Amino acid sequence: MAERFSRILVFFDLPTETRQDRRVYTRFRKLLIKNGFLMMQESVYCKLVLHATAEQSVLTLLRRNRPPSGVVEILTITERQYSQIEYLVGEYQGDIIQTGERLIVL
Repeated sequence: MAERFSRILVFFDLPTETRQDRRVYTRFRKLLIKNGFLMMQESVYCKLVLHATAEQSVLTLLRRNRPPSGVVEILTITERQYSQIEYLVGEYQGDIIQTGERLIVL
């Protein structure tokens, strides 16, 4: 049987209004980091898993440690699908001068 590499993506939106909410948020985030997840964006974490057994153990861990409120979404995709992500990044525009003056001496 060939190894099946895949990625587990975790998207979460947890409340942070109270002190207890922030504690739950921090605990969940640290759980992800401790278990090998890397941050892609704020509240979006990703982990590479080598086979279906490892995937199931990670999913079980996440289900057992889900926060009491908020939303946690899990998406599993193949490594091939993950490699086709297109990153759109804006360009740095440091030469633009934002001023109302009519004459600018450089």
